[in-house]
Amino acid sequence: MNTRSLRFRMVTWYALWLGAVFSVAGVLIYFGLRHYLESNLAETQRHRAERIVSLVTRPDAAARGDLAGAITTVFAPEASGRFVRIAKPDGTVLYRSGQPLDRSFDSEQIAPSPVQPGVRKERQEDGREVIIVTIPSDARQPPQFFVEAGESLTPALNELSRVLLTLVVGFVIVAGVAWGGGVFLVRHALRPVLEITRSAEGITSRNLSERLPVPATGDEFEQLSQTLNGMILRLENAFKHNRRFLADASHELRTPLAILRNELEIMIAREGLDPDVRETLGDLLEEVGRLVHIVETLFALSRFETGQAHAEHTRFDLAQLASSTAEQMCLLAEDKKQTITCETPTPVWVEGDKARLKQVMVNLLDNAIKYTPAEGTVKLTVTASGNEAICEVKDTGIGIPADAIPHIFDRFFRVDAARSRDAGGAGIGLAIVKVICAAHDGRIEVESEEAHGSLFRVHLPLAGEKAI
Repeated sequence: MNTRSLRFRMVTWYALWLGAVFSVAGVLIYFGLRHYLESNLAETQRHRAERIVSLVTRPDAAARGDLAGAITTVFAPEASGRFVRIAKPDGTVLYRSGQPLDRSFDSEQIAPSPVQPGVRKERQEDGREVIIVTIPSDARQPPQFFVEAGESLTPALNELSRVLLTLVVGFVIVAGVAWGGGVFLVRHALRPVLEITRSAEGITSRNLSERLPVPATGDEFEQLSQTLNGMILRLENAFKHNRRFLADASHELRTPLAILRNELEIMIAREGLDPDVRETLGDLLEEVGRLVHIVETLFALSRFETGQAHAEHTRFDLAQLASSTAEQMCLLAEDKKQTITCETPTPVWVEGDKARLKQVMVNLLDNAIKYTPAEGTVKLTVTASGNEAICEVKDTGIGIPADAIPHIFDRFFRVDAARSRDAGGAGIGLAIVKVICAAHDGRIEVESEEAHGSLFRVHLPLAGEKAI
């Protein structure tokens, strides 16, 4: 799970906040229940002490003279696990109960009787607590004695511990339910975002007419989708404008450049022309030829991107096309004393525009020949791997710097402008290659290292099985 994702953070915050609320509620319940149990136990001891006062102050109690027997008969403090002590204001003990049979506390460790009424808690050596209530025999006049009634807090604390255990188990259950419920709720709430993301990933410069889904939720997601659709519309209009301008400019430049080249060729063909002038005209004709090539390439590129290029999709053997193309390009390689090899071990059938895919191979081989020094080698390989046809062009040339590889397929990008100009390049050939590959649902990759050559790899889908 991605811990930095919005879904994870929302679920975590939801679970933490719910857990915090439950924890605070549990703490309040625990201490509130403890206070209630202690208060209730103290009130019970107060009533018991009042009953003891009533028993001791009865007229017939003094006549019997058996105070301990009377208290034991009526209250049985040892058997019931309670503490009773009667003492005079000067501290003289008139009666004290013995050790409780359940050993819930040690009566010997209870401090001497105070001279003031009230409620107190005493912690014994083993950590057990006893709550004791002290009341006077008569509140309307100086009392003759004080009565203390007490009981261990252990049973109440045991019940409190069970409640605490229930709260802990409940917290674990609530946290698990909160996490699971949070995942479900957040997944449902973020479903429009996932749909928008999937749709956005499929929109490229070739299908800007598509739009993102607009969820009818009336919330921020709907507003976000509408805003993004508006942005895509503006991008579509901008791309259309750029492509239209490129196509129109290329088209308008073709005629004057053709006229200019024709006029220069006529002038060069004249007899008696000064050699210097002829050389100058030759340079001009070469530059005009370069401009014509750039304009034709731009025109073809614009037609590809706008989908206006005429394409004849047929099923053919890519390996055979590679062999014939490599054979034709050998003439260029021989001028630089280079060697072109072609490896096509088995037929590789693809479906597409044969002329355009041949242009891909020509452009890649042409680049390899241009930027490979004399005595170098260029290797063309076509194989099938899985559901893909793979065409590789590998050379032993000068290579491409690492920082230039991400931009190598951009229009007019040249690693070294002076070097590209000397080689006759305009920085459009690889852009054409990328567009043609994309039009055939393929892709192109490059691996290169300076002074160690380059490897261009084209991936194309294989043709479906059918009779040849």
